[in-house]
This record gives sequence, C-alpha cells and structure tokens, in this order.
Amino acid sequence: MVAMKLRLSLLQEVVGHVKRQHAVLISANSMSNLFHTRLVSLAASNTKPSEATCKSQKLMLELGLIAPSSPGCFHYLPSTVRSLTKLNQLIDKAMVAVNAQKIEVPILSSGELWKTSGRWMDMGAELFRLKDRHEADYCLGATHEEAVTKLVASQGVGSYKSLPLRLYQITKKFRDERKARYGLLRGKEFYMKDMYTFDASEEAARETYEAVCEAYACLLRQIQVDYVKVLGTTGNIGGSESHEFHFPAAIGEDRLYVCESCGYGANEELVTGTANVCRPDSTADYSRTPFCCPGCNEILTFTPGIEVGHTFLLGKKYSSIFKAEFLNSKGKPEFFHMGCYGLGVSRILAAAVEVLSTATAIRWPKLIAPYQICIIPPKAGSKEEGAGNMADHLFQHLSSLPHLQGDIVLDDRNHMTIGRRLKEANRLGFPYIIVCGKKALQDIPLIELHTCLSHDDVLQSKCLTHSELFQHLQQDSS
Repeated sequence: MVAMKLRLSLLQEVVGHVKRQHAVLISANSMSNLFHTRLVSLAASNTKPSEATCKSQKLMLELGLIAPSSPGCFHYLPSTVRSLTKLNQLIDKAMVAVNAQKIEVPILSSGELWKTSGRWMDMGAELFRLKDRHEADYCLGATHEEAVTKLVASQGVGSYKSLPLRLYQITKKFRDERKARYGLLRGKEFYMKDMYTFDASEEAARETYEAVCEAYACLLRQIQVDYVKVLGTTGNIGGSESHEFHFPAAIGEDRLYVCESCGYGANEELVTGTANVCRPDSTADYSRTPFCCPGCNEILTFTPGIEVGHTFLLGKKYSSIFKAEFLNSKGKPEFFHMGCYGLGVSRILAAAVEVLSTATAIRWPKLIAPYQICIIPPKAGSKEEGAGNMADHLFQHLSSLPHLQGDIVLDDRNHMTIGRRLKEANRLGFPYIIVCGKKALQDIPLIELHTCLSHDDVLQSKCLTHSELFQHLQQDSS
C-alpha cells in the first residue's frame, strides 16, 4: 500500500512537472509576452521626410522588428535577433565546410596598425576615429585585415604544412556613412562576417578563393533569394581580383551588368573599362548605353543590386607589410598569400526582406524566419471557443517535433478576433499560420493551414485533419 502511494505520488509529480514545463513553454512563446515596439509609422520613427526610405525599413519599423536609436543605428528587437541567430548558424556551417575557424577580434583597433598599412588616411571620413586618455589613436573596426594579419604574424614563423589557415568572425562593424539610409541596408553600425585566409602559394590561395566563393553561392542558394555574382573593384582593401554578390533590387545602389548567355557579370565601374559599347540596334529602345559582353559579345543586361558579399584575392599586400611569414618546403621564410571575404549579415537579412516582401507584408526566407509557425486559437466568448483546447494540443505536439522546437508562437491574445490576428500574422510573415476555428469542432476536426508566399499578400489556405497537418509539416521540413 505504501509502495503504491509512493508510485502514485511520483507519477503525480512527473505529470505536474510536465504541465509546468508546458506552461513555461507556452508563456515564453506566446504572442502577448513577445517584446516588440508598438506599431509605428515612418513619421513617428524620427525619419526625416527628405530621407530615402525603402520597403524593408518601412515594414521592419511598422511591425516592431527594429526601433530607431540614432541616425544610422537601430535597436534589434527579439524577432530580428532570432532571425540573425539563424542566419549566423547557416554561415557558421558554411564556414566549417571550408575548414574555417572562428575567432573574435577587438572592435577597438589600434590606429598604429592602420597607419602602418596606409589605410588610416585612405579610408577617409568613413573610419570612426578616436583617442584614448593618453592621446593614442584608435578606430572602430570597419574591417580587420590589419588586426588579423598582425595576429598571425605575432605567432612566429610556422610551417607550410599547417596551411591553409582560414580565420573568420561575425561581429559588429562601424562606418561613418555620410548619408545613412534604407534602415539596416546602409547604417553606421552593422553585423558582418569577415574571413582572412593564409596560403603558401598563389595557386593555393586561388583554390581557397574558389572554395569560399562556392560556399557563398551555396549559402545564398539555401536562403532562396535570387543573387548574381559579378566582378568588382578592389577599392581601398586592395588585391588582384574581387567579386561581389548581389540581390537584384530596384533600390540597389550598385549598378550591375550581367550576360544572360554566358553568365559574365561586372560592376558598372569595371564594365565601362573592359566591355565595348555595342553598335545600337535601330529597332531596339535603349534606356542606357548598350555594352557587349567581353566573353560572348552579347548585349549585357543592366540591373541595380544590393551588395551582400564581397571577396578579395589579396596576394602579399598585408603579409609583407606586417611580416607575416611561414617556412616553405625548402625551410625558407616566405610571406603568406592572403584573401579576405565579407558577408553583410544584417544586410542579407534586410535585403531578403526587401526583395521577397510585398508593400504591406513581410516575407522571410523560410530558413531564417524568426518563427516557423503561429497558432491562432478562437476568441474568448465566441461560439468556437471550445476549439482552444485543440490549439493548446497542437502547440504541445508540434513543439515536440525536432525541427520545430522553440519555433512556434501561440497567439494567446484571445480578446482579439481570429480575423484580426490572422491579418497581423500575415503581415509579420510567419511561414505557416494555423487557425483553430469552428471547423475544429466538427465530428472530424479540421484545422486551417495558411501559408505565406513570397511576393504575395494573399495567403495560400487549406483545411487539414490533425494527421494530415503533421504529415504536411514533416514533409515540408525534409
């Protein structure tokens, strides 16, 4: 009898613990508990009437995903942080695939390093400069070629057998933009993934360059946003070769020319120097000068683009300045052949929103959506209020699926109608919205599944049984 009471007591304790855990999970992932700013208009966000704005900036401000701090700087609110975390995880996997190792370099960088490389002056007014109490010069890192090369050089002369060495970080960068605009697309503070590679020869550095470019291409294909890769200028970073990765977009500030026949592409700055002006076709209406592809002689297509990635083949520019050396196969010291590779992390997020969204509703790349599912139970006091138990059941059971753990929101604001919450969920761009309404009370309960599609305000909707819903969500994850 005592043993039975002990077993019953233990069972009750376990059941109670499970219920408490479920209550905590619901509380943490309930819409009423999610912190976001009140819906605001651009006029209420300290945006000047004369300031250039764009779709992603407007939507992210209105829907409480970011909040203005100062010109060119924004608070990242929980949903945006979740999206960035997912994007960072994808980037980490892409970097691990090319045997890169993650580090973190101080944001505050010694001015002496930049003076040694010559970029203290070359960077101009975009570099945030400051002095400490001892009048020593510092800057806020816009990029870290100097710091990482100096770090590698300080470790002494290693063997060629330990190469290639590939180091990367994902941190905030700073640039004193003369005219910060377009929200997260062009700010004074932003997240960036920057990688620096060290090889024993020009050929090996080229192999690294091709491997990283392919890793970038794979990453962007995963995100499922159309992109173009074009030849770019090396600018003040330097090097012998450079490529840029862009999301084509009407508000893009880069002017690109791509060949639809052979795949050649280049920034306008390079096209005007390398491509020939085509002989105009008297039957064609050209809105700009037609350029011929240097590869196949077809007319190049113009497109504006948002730059999201940039790669550079640096050679020995920085290794020779900072005496970063290794011992070659003959035991003689030699300067590293280097490369550097950037991804605008916060820009990728904002640019994807810019490209995929409609004028009134955010559309996310599915892999980096803050949450995958929003479940909407019925309004309190309504005829279908009894379907609320189905919503709790779905939340609990869907949360047990490995690919959906922590990725579901329950919209518990049951003082609002289903329609109003559905409209808001649509605007926020949850990939899936599940509604437990009056059809969930039928003899064979049916659950509404609404899917947000890119470039479309209208939800794709269907009614499914409990088993059909689970099957659909499991298949879609594979």
